[in-house]
Amino acid sequence: MKLISFNMNSINAYLKKGLLSQLEKYDFDILSIQELKMTEKEHDNFPYKKEGFTPYWTVSKTKKGYAGTAVLTSISPLNVTYGLEDNKYDDEGRVITVEYDSFYLVTLYVPNSGDMLKRLDYRMIFEDDLREYLSKLQKKKPIIVTGDMNVANENIDLKNPSSNHHSAGFTDEERGKFKKLLSIGLVDTFRHFHPDTVKYSYWSYLRNARKTNAGWRIDYYLVSQCLVDKVKEADILNDVFGSDHCPVYLDIDL
Repeated sequence: MKLISFNMNSINAYLKKGLLSQLEKYDFDILSIQELKMTEKEHDNFPYKKEGFTPYWTVSKTKKGYAGTAVLTSISPLNVTYGLEDNKYDDEGRVITVEYDSFYLVTLYVPNSGDMLKRLDYRMIFEDDLREYLSKLQKKKPIIVTGDMNVANENIDLKNPSSNHHSAGFTDEERGKFKKLLSIGLVDTFRHFHPDTVKYSYWSYLRNARKTNAGWRIDYYLVSQCLVDKVKEADILNDVFGSDHCPVYLDIDL
């Protein structure tokens, strides 16, 4: 089973660039998307049509063209839910959970702490709620968690750790919450299989960051510990362009 997760930074803008072939060459079974930036008016017409695949998506109800997540799957799910428990955080379209026979797939767009860390407190509450939610799911069956998690876990995960120590995405608070999330029995698949590899999934549009590879690794596939032995490959697809992110990839035998 091949899974891809991609922050497209506006699905409509990405589709207009005509770059789908570079993504579809990986022959994925499930595609998770973050930052749809679709409006509620577009909610009934998902713009990415792929034969044999069914889309499930959610958009922000509070800000036009903001956030939003989707899952495009060729495998029929048992159930699909939006937000965390009781649809919490679905007002910003941040979470989709797709239940399959042997696992849950949770696609996330974790809130950015923002300029001057103005949303850090909100982010901390989200992190606690997320950890509780995933812990409950994991008691039922294994989980695969993916998406733009807006945090670089270790120094190796960004080009300039010293100058970004107090920047959104690399604060002690955010990194601490990520480590707490892993502590419930989740494994960062890319780092598990590539402990010393420097590879990034996000580059600012400013200062030619992608050209100089001044990036961050903030997009992940996390899996329950019991699934690690089933992972065949975990990678970051740096050859896919069209966004300020690139996709992350998981090949797992389920």
